[in-house]
Amino acid sequence: MGKHRYTADQIIVKLREVEVHCSQGKTLAEAVCQIGVTENTYYRWRREYVGMNTSDAKKMKDLEKRERPSEKVSGGSKPRQRDLEGCQLKKLLSPVKRNAAVAYVVEHHGVTDRRACQVLYVNRTAYRYKPVKREDEDEIRSEIIEKACNFGRVGYRKVADMLRNDGRKINHKCVERIWREEGLKLPKKQTKKRRLFLADGSCIRLRPTHKNHVWSYDFMEDRTMDGRKVCFLNIIDEFTRECLASIPRRNWRNNDVIEVLTGLMLQKGTPEYLRSDNGSEFTAKKMRKWLSNVGVITAYIEPGSPWENGYCESFNGRMRDEFLNGELFGNMYEAQVLTRRWLTYYSTIRPHSSLGGRPPAPQAVILPAA
Repeated sequence: MGKHRYTADQIIVKLREVEVHCSQGKTLAEAVCQIGVTENTYYRWRREYVGMNTSDAKKMKDLEKRERPSEKVSGGSKPRQRDLEGCQLKKLLSPVKRNAAVAYVVEHHGVTDRRACQVLYVNRTAYRYKPVKREDEDEIRSEIIEKACNFGRVGYRKVADMLRNDGRKINHKCVERIWREEGLKLPKKQTKKRRLFLADGSCIRLRPTHKNHVWSYDFMEDRTMDGRKVCFLNIIDEFTRECLASIPRRNWRNNDVIEVLTGLMLQKGTPEYLRSDNGSEFTAKKMRKWLSNVGVITAYIEPGSPWENGYCESFNGRMRDEFLNGELFGNMYEAQVLTRRWLTYYSTIRPHSSLGGRPPAPQAVILPAA
């Protein structure tokens, strides 16, 4: 019975399988035996295919097809990628990949830059362009890394807004280039949102039009390291997107909520509407009577329709993603201190996309007297 011949794709898959077996605690000999080859074959495969994936194997297979001589193209005819041996590549999108492809063709096939750029459809001016480094690029690079490390889940666009808010004259494309060079990544997370319309097509959502028009509040839950529950009361102004308060406590009653709202109304002013869900703390008779006495209209959402309270739910998602998922609270005092620090960052530093890249409540700069 003849020996089985594996393709490059199968070899790479088996090498990945060995890595998985080793990560599960098996020895290398056991992992190699699991894939059905000898250790000598495994080491030979690893020398040839280390660091490669299936797409790289396919490109290597195309480059090895050099039995047929290259076809001569008559003058004036349109150049094609099959004019050179082994140049059947996929579409090159980024400038770095295009330049690397041209350099590879020039080095391995002995053609000129003009001919390689013709075949690969690369602009010669773009290929020969040498980027001009800014004088303060090293300083900007360190600032980008610092903001990406200190401010959690922020992308290059928010970092560019932060730099512009600090007085830097910089383009977001420059920040993106440095972001890619440093290997900074941000996984995109986006949830589907439902639109709220009636049967006749009219929208019934109350939309804010000015400051202190509509406030919304809601509760979030987390736990300290000992497993005990922590409940956060978040209150935001829907028009300015400012988080007016985010207070953690073990439990909340309607009197506690009234106390917090009283302090905010004395400091920020009284809103016209107060939007919330139908929780027991918000629908209590004492709570509704107090709001009616101070002239605030309650705007309760429909039961089971959290998308009606979209502004507060969006803030809760940002807080969960950027703050709560990255912090461990040892006790309530630590939770209060860290929450106040993150709230200051959210209101005064973090750019908001709906506000044109500006924070909801930027700190005022007081100039010295003349």
